[in-house]
Amino acid sequence: MDKEVEALPADGTPAMLESIDIMRIMEAIPHRYPFLLIDRMVDIVLGQSAVGIKNVTVNEPHFQGHFPARPVMPGVLIIEAMAQTAATLVVLTLGAAFEGKLVYFMTIDGAKFRRPVGPGDQLRIHVEKERSRANVWKFKGVARVDGVSVAEATFSAMIMG
Repeated sequence: MDKEVEALPADGTPAMLESIDIMRIMEAIPHRYPFLLIDRMVDIVLGQSAVGIKNVTVNEPHFQGHFPARPVMPGVLIIEAMAQTAATLVVLTLGAAFEGKLVYFMTIDGAKFRRPVGPGDQLRIHVEKERSRANVWKFKGVARVDGVSVAEATFSAMIMG
């Protein structure tokens, strides 16, 4: 299986989903509290792009120590939220046979953190496929709060079939 993976209906246009909720996300990927970092997804174009939504709340466990006087969501968790958004998109694209499969990071490149994210913020995590070959997918991710970029990275991952 060495060819490009694409999800296209018979007419050649990409299939779209308006949104999916947390229950559908949990069917797609194996992550659970406290490490499930997206609450819903919107603007899903199968095989191409999606937007994950993460509502950041003060009761999340990482805020107890990062930092008690000024809670800041760790940048690595923002990157993980990007990966979970991308992994859910991949599973939605590939179909039910891939639900619950593990997805492993292979690379993270060009990660940049622009401003702190804290309780009360809503992350909108935009992921776009750069390429896919067999079970390896590469994405560009940008996380925004109120339309302003707070983090970005390019990353690749392998879905274990």
